[in-house]
Amino acid sequence: MSIISTRMGSAAPSAVRPSGTETSSDEMRRIAGGDQLAMRTLFCRHRVALYRWLMRLVRDEALAEDLLSDVFLDVWRQAASFEGRSSVSTWLLAIARYKALSARRRRPDAELDETIASTVADPADDPEVVLQKKDCSERLRHSLERLSPEHGEVIDLVYYHGKSVKDAAEIIGISEATSKTRMFYARRKLADLVAPA
Repeated sequence: MSIISTRMGSAAPSAVRPSGTETSSDEMRRIAGGDQLAMRTLFCRHRVALYRWLMRLVRDEALAEDLLSDVFLDVWRQAASFEGRSSVSTWLLAIARYKALSARRRRPDAELDETIASTVADPADDPEVVLQKKDCSERLRHSLERLSPEHGEVIDLVYYHGKSVKDAAEIIGISEATSKTRMFYARRKLADLVAPA
C-alpha cells in the first residue's frame, strides 16, 4: 500500500467519491490515460475487499500488503488491457488471486497459518453475548478451514465478497457449472461440519 500512497499522494475523502454516471470502462480509460485521481478512487473503493481476499489466500499481513500494492501497480500500468467483459471488482479479484497463488508457489516453506485475527466484539453486547458470538464465529471459521481449498475459495468469493457464482467461476478460472458444483458440495460439507457444533 505504501507504494500506491507514495506515488499517488493522498486525496481528501470528497475528492475520491466516484461519480454516479461514470462507468467502469470510462474509469479504466481515465487510468490508462494517467489520471491519478481515477486511480486513487479505484484504490479507495477496492483496497479493503482485495486486502481481505489476499489475507484469506496467503495468511500473511505483510505479504498481503505487498501483493495489494502489486495489484494496483499492475492496474496503473495495464489499465488499457481492461476489456470490460466483467466488472472491475471481478477483474481485480482475479489479478489478486493470480498474484497470491504465485506468491504461495514461490514460498513453499512458508506455513499457511489457518487462524485469522479474532473479530472485534460489538460494544453494545454484554459479555455473554460477545462470548456466544465469538464461539459461533470460531466454530464457523474452523469449519470453513476444514473445507478443501477449492470449496473454501468459492464460499469466500460468494459469501464474503458478494460475487455471483458466475463471477467466482471467472475469478478462479473454471466453468460456471464447476463453480455451481463446488458451491453445492461446499455448502453441504459446511452444514455437516457446523451441525454437530
